Parts: sequence; structure tokens; C-alpha cells
Amino acid sequence: MGRLDHKVAIITGGASGIGEGIVDLFSKEGAIVIAADINDEALEKVSQKENVYGMKLNVASDEQWAAFAKEVNDRFGTIDILVNNAGISSEKSYQDIDLDDWQKMLAINGFGPFAGIKHVAPYMAAKAKGSIINISSYTAQIGQGFNHYSASKGAVRAISKAAATTFGRQGVRVNALFPGIIETPMTQALKSSKELLGHLIQATPLQRLGQPADIANAALFLASDESSYITGAELVIDGGFSAQ
Repeated sequence: MGRLDHKVAIITGGASGIGEGIVDLFSKEGAIVIAADINDEALEKVSQKENVYGMKLNVASDEQWAAFAKEVNDRFGTIDILVNNAGISSEKSYQDIDLDDWQKMLAINGFGPFAGIKHVAPYMAAKAKGSIINISSYTAQIGQGFNHYSASKGAVRAISKAAATTFGRQGVRVNALFPGIIETPMTQALKSSKELLGHLIQATPLQRLGQPADIANAALFLASDESSYITGAELVIDGGFSAQ
């Protein structure tokens, strides 16, 4: 018996990296999983997995979110879990960030989770149950990164708290995860510099980088009924980096 038996879960950015790790674990634990992504090739690959349905979604589009949420609810009869994971990063220095950079980052990383909650939470509230998990970043909690990425993840932190108070009385829980540096395609550039990689590991109390499974396991707990009295919570998963 799986911990997510008979539940329907939407994972944005579900075709690669942290999102794919969550998709794999949730399907293993009995959920019907909708992997939402904008990458057609990655979606085709993830759709071949058992109990996984790949569906295209641009999370920065309010119109696409509205149609997507309705299609999932109509097709599967319920939406029990939403993981707002889709996001982008940037290596630009603050001197080089312009308004276009800012708006693109905030549209995907900030508006994406907001729109997901906006369109999915009402379906959950209609049945007085549901779990929403937003993927923020440790950069939203410490002074690291004067840039548009940190700003976007700070927005996710604020949105999560506000949504928890807005929808809690309707039976919908909203929590946030704050990953540190996780080994994914988005962070592959780190491996090109052994010096930088060594520095990051040395600076982390647990002496390693995170893996997608580290985030997926935390998301599983928050998605399951085991966390039924938890909402508005923040869980940092960074090997102790931000505790220093």
C-alpha cells in the first residue's frame, strides 16, 4: 500500500531535475501523476512512466493554468496534490540584470506558483481537502544572491504563507520547501569547476550537495495524510548551509 494511493498529483517542471524526482516517488507511492512541463521532448520521455501523464504547460500563462486545471479535474475527477516546482535560474550579476530579465524570472518563478494556487486550490476547496507544496530556495531565507532569482523565491515564500491562511479553513494545506544546491541539469555548470564544487561541499555541514530524492522525500511527507495538521510550514533542505 502506497502513501499516496488513490490521489491525483500535479507536478510542474515534472519532466526533469527535482520535478522528475518527485514524479517518480509519487507514482511509486500510488499516485496518479500529471507531469506538467514546457519541454516537449522531456514530456514525451516522462510520459512513458507508469501512472504518469505528461501535459504541456507554460506556468507563466494565467490562461493556460485555467484550462490545465479544469482539464485535469475533469479527466481524473479530483486534484489532491499540487507541487509548484517549475522554475528557471540565472548566473547574471546584478549589474547586468535588466527589466526584461526581472520580468521573465518573476513571471515563471513567482507568478507560476501564484497562478497554480489560484486555479487549483478552488477545486481542492470544493472537496475540503488538498495539499499544495511550493518549491522556494534557501536564497529566500539568507542574504545570498542580490538578484532576480532570490527575489522570485522570496515571492514564493510570501505567497505560501498567504495561501496557507487563505485556504486553510477550506481544507487546503500549503507548505514550502527551501532546497539548497541540488544536483540537477540546472546546476550542471558547477561540475565544470572542481574548485567551486569543492568549496560548496566544504561550506556545507553535511559535506555533500543535495539530490532530487532529498527534496522528493520531503514533498512526499507534505503531500501525504501524515502531515494533515501542517500548513504554512517552511522546511529547509540544504545540508545545514543556512544554519551557519
